[in-house]
Amino acid sequence: MKVTIGGPLKLAFRPWVEGLENVPAEGPAILASNHLSFSDSFFLPAVLDRKVTFIAKAEYFTTPGIKGRLTAAFFKGVGQLPVDRSGARGAGEAAIKSGIEVLERGELFGIYPEGTRSPDGRLYRGKPGGLARVALATGAPVLPVAMIDTEKIQPPGKVVPKLMRPGIRIGRPLDFSRYQGMEHDRFVLRAVTDEVMYEIMKLSGQEYVDMYATAMKRQLADAAKAEKEASKAAKAAFAQAEKDQAEKDQAAEERAENEQP
Repeated sequence: MKVTIGGPLKLAFRPWVEGLENVPAEGPAILASNHLSFSDSFFLPAVLDRKVTFIAKAEYFTTPGIKGRLTAAFFKGVGQLPVDRSGARGAGEAAIKSGIEVLERGELFGIYPEGTRSPDGRLYRGKPGGLARVALATGAPVLPVAMIDTEKIQPPGKVVPKLMRPGIRIGRPLDFSRYQGMEHDRFVLRAVTDEVMYEIMKLSGQEYVDMYATAMKRQLADAAKAEKEASKAAKAAFAQAEKDQAEKDQAAEERAENEQP
């Protein structure tokens, strides 16, 4: 996959990279990145010599038909691990277990602490479960990663990607060994996650929003729904007003005709 996808990807988009020296040549490490685009999971592994394993929703691996099999083969090839998201807690536990297994093999594990893509290019609050628990359970160093401008390459709804240079900044590894054995303390998990998000913010230069991206997406969806309903109501009111005016005009014409001698 690094040859068939990574090579052409680097040749076409020429991503610039800072901080490659911070990625260990061997041994486990966690790459904690902001998440701007679907392509983040391709650009980051493409610029590294080592394999990076991310987690992906199980639907990518279980869809029936030829397209489903091709999709499953593709995601397996690029190092994605399937996680069943049918239950929120079960999905979280599965993701944590998968991450620990990857790191115990001495490999690189990639994770997006925001939990989903940013809806507007800003950096959102990190979720305290997965990243912090995996880091504290394994003792693996955490490398903050900033993806730059990847959301501009293929915005939502655009089929053909724009040829431009995205950037990747990899920060120095963060050591959380001082919290060893405290992976079930929610205050420690919050502190670890916030420290990582702060480093990502410094690397990316993004505006930070102290709320979860999933909550913002719900707000935006609710606002869009309300706007659509308001627009529909306004059109209905305008149509009714036109109908009422037409009826008044017709009644006036009829009265005028009846009043003629």
